[in-house]
Formats: sequence, structure tokens, C-alpha cells
Amino acid sequence: MSKLGFIGLGIMGAPMAGHLVNAGHEVFLATRSAVPAALLTGKAVACASAAEVAEKADIIFMMLPDTPDVQKVLFGDKGVAAGLAKAGKGKVVVDMSSISPMDTKEFAQKINALGADYLDAPVSGGEVGAKAASLTIMVGGPEATFERVKPLFELMGKNITLVGANGDGQTCKVANQIIVALNIAAVGEALLFASKAGADPAKVRQALMGGFAASRILEVHGERMIKRTFNPGFRIGLHQKDLGLALSGARALGVALPQTASAAQLMQVCSANGMQDLDHSALVRGLELMAGHEVAKA
Repeated sequence: MSKLGFIGLGIMGAPMAGHLVNAGHEVFLATRSAVPAALLTGKAVACASAAEVAEKADIIFMMLPDTPDVQKVLFGDKGVAAGLAKAGKGKVVVDMSSISPMDTKEFAQKINALGADYLDAPVSGGEVGAKAASLTIMVGGPEATFERVKPLFELMGKNITLVGANGDGQTCKVANQIIVALNIAAVGEALLFASKAGADPAKVRQALMGGFAASRILEVHGERMIKRTFNPGFRIGLHQKDLGLALSGARALGVALPQTASAAQLMQVCSANGMQDLDHSALVRGLELMAGHEVAKA
């Protein structure tokens, strides 16, 4: 059993930390609000700060919304870096957030300078995957550190890949978010077209699931579009942030991502109409607003 830390206990972080607690590890927990009571079982302990978590745990996981949040938790007042400076060398910091690949490389260098190893390990699978411990985990960092942490990753996910060096895990996640966004937009356009033309979108989806157009997005998000279940598994606002990372990275690399830009604008339509906290399957609502037609009624 290891001494672990987990910082960030939101929609994704809470169930992920719960798997570590349930496996019998001693887990030191911290989050912006109160630590959920359901997690305070077994050997779980609530801590007052990220610094306290880093001081007490050997491996510190983070699951936070955006790059500035990670920077603050790592290097802000009573942050992880302060705890590492007190505790000595040999610890591991694992960032499972989805943030900037370039900033990740800088963060890793600063943590390394304090004598700790660093892994960027963003995930895909949403709230459902977090609860089911079936997340896809994309890892960047040293192979030896990856092997040390892999048994813990296996408590939270199933498809676990060391992609490359620090920053490469985040680059892989950005690529993932491009593919997911474009597929959601494609499914939304297809179902909107079918519905506006007078066909039953539920039956169209059923037919498409048996052909070459079948996909996990059509299966899960297409059903959400038809049943109007837009409670968040992964919020539009967060996906919009990820596409922003893709587009800023594309500018830096000198490449064009026209379809990604289009999907980002559809998400902006949703955000401008107060839908940033809905599930990203609600991207179809942006298309519906422009068409003056809903795929289906609630």
C-alpha cells in the first residue's frame, strides 16, 4: 500500500480518488471546497492544502479544470511545490488534468528541479469512465516513473499508454478532443438534417448504428441529443477550453485546423446562449438555434 495524494475532487476527480481509497491505499485529499464525506472512508484523510498533501504523500495526483488551476496548485501559496521543498526528493507528481502541452513541459522542469518526477496523464472517458474505472489514460514522462505509477493508473482506467516524454500525454489528449468534437458536430448535423427532413431521428440513429457511420459518439451522444439528456458528463465549457489549446498549438506549429475551428465556434454559440455547463453533446443545440429546429422534443 502506498501513501497517495489526490487534489481536485470534482465530477471526475472524486470517483477517481475513490478507486484509490477503495483499494486500501492511504490517500491524502484536498479540493477547493470541502472534501466529499463519501471519500472519507478507510485510510482517506482530508488535508488543508496542496502543500500538506505533497508533504505527506509519495505520489500526488491532480485533476483540475485548466492550466491556470494547475499552475496555482503547483506553485501558488501553500502549493505542491512548497510541500515538496519540505519533504525531500523521490516523490512523483501526476497531473491528470487536460491542460497546455507547452506549459506542462515547463511545470515538469520546475518539479524535477525540486527532486520529484512528473507525469502528465490526461484522461478520456468522462464521468461514466471515471466512475467505472474504465478511463483511457495518455501519459507523458519517464518510462521508469510510468512503470512505478502504472498499477495505480490501472485502478482508474483500462487503456493506459505511455505516449512519450513530458507534454506528449497532453498533446495526445488535445488530439483526442479534436476527434471527439468533430464527431459530435457530425452526429449533430446528421440528426438535425434527418429530423428537419421529416424522418424519425431515433430510427435514423438505429439504422446508422448498423453501418459504416457507427461510432461510440453516435451511440452515446446521439442518444443524448434525441432524449435531450444534457446533464454534464463533460461540460461544453471544458471542451471549448481544450479546442482553444488545439488552436493555439496549431498557430504555434504553423498548421491549419479548419474543422476544429468550426467546432470551436459551434461551442461558442452554445456558451453565448448560457449552455457552457451542459454536456458537450449539447453542441447540437448550437446547430438547432441556427436552424430554428430541434432534433427532438424533450
